[in-house]
Amino acid sequence: MMEKPPPISSAGIAAVAAILRSASRLVLTTHVNPDGDGIGSELALAAALRSPGKQISILNHNETPPQYTWLDPDRSIVGFSPEKHADLIRTADLIAVIDTNQPGRLRSLEPFVLKSPAKILIIDHHLGPDPFANHYLIDEEATSTGEIVYRILTELGTFMTTEIATALYTAIMTDTGSFRYPRTDREIHRIAGELLAAGADPSTAFSNVYEQWTPGRMRLLGEMLDSMRTTPDGRIAWVICTREMFRTTGTSEVETDNFTTYPMSVRGVVLGILFNELTDGVKISFRSKGSIPVNLLAAEFGGGGHLNAAGARLFNRQLVDLIPEVVTAAEKYLSASRGT
Repeated sequence: MMEKPPPISSAGIAAVAAILRSASRLVLTTHVNPDGDGIGSELALAAALRSPGKQISILNHNETPPQYTWLDPDRSIVGFSPEKHADLIRTADLIAVIDTNQPGRLRSLEPFVLKSPAKILIIDHHLGPDPFANHYLIDEEATSTGEIVYRILTELGTFMTTEIATALYTAIMTDTGSFRYPRTDREIHRIAGELLAAGADPSTAFSNVYEQWTPGRMRLLGEMLDSMRTTPDGRIAWVICTREMFRTTGTSEVETDNFTTYPMSVRGVVLGILFNELTDGVKISFRSKGSIPVNLLAAEFGGGGHLNAAGARLFNRQLVDLIPEVVTAAEKYLSASRGT
């Protein structure tokens, strides 16, 4: 593991702005199962950098989830296909990896990115970067990657169009939990105000992201809530989405986005866990309150993330065996938080 990169600074932003300005063939990408922060940051950066003589491609492992397609009416984000897109990565002079710092989270793009002669730039706000890039712009204190991209575009002197403002507002809105998570402060509200002044519409953004549920997703939520269990002291709650639940409701893992908010909404719960059973293993999402470090808990299972929001993906593990193991591990962090 590399040493912790230095925190974001004006000099760092200026250097990254210069790198982006000088690149002529760019590939932008983000993590598997992209969220509003990754997608909004990609789209804002691509729109700001487009100019004659620049070739900009946005390639993601997954197709854009339905609740975010409205941000990309021209379908500039495409699902990666080695047959169609490997040459774009091979001939790029810069690959910007957005909202992740782990090559494994690029999934199908990983081997092509690692073999490319292009320089690799990380723009992210997560802990624990892997040493695979040439340049890192990481601010672990930022609310979102969208916040970091806003600062880059300010350095570039970008004219804030409605398109860019909407993409950045959506990025920040989704990663701050609609401006309610702990790092939300007056500065991020100031930035949001600037984006609203440039044409972002908060009602449209919220409605498109959070109020477009399918009947199947609503049924999945009901089944997931019915699965909820807690520890005897009521401080840990966990919920489950099984493959059978996905099958009977006609849904998929993508539609569990933000489901972690529900166990965390139970009175007395300070650590919530969502288990998603997949065809090849289990995905776990962790959330916590206060100083409970679920990033360290996730690391025990090969994952990572933030102090209060983290995750892990385990292959070839059975849900029935994994749940008690994870809950037992989680209880240790609650004991530590009590000082016992």
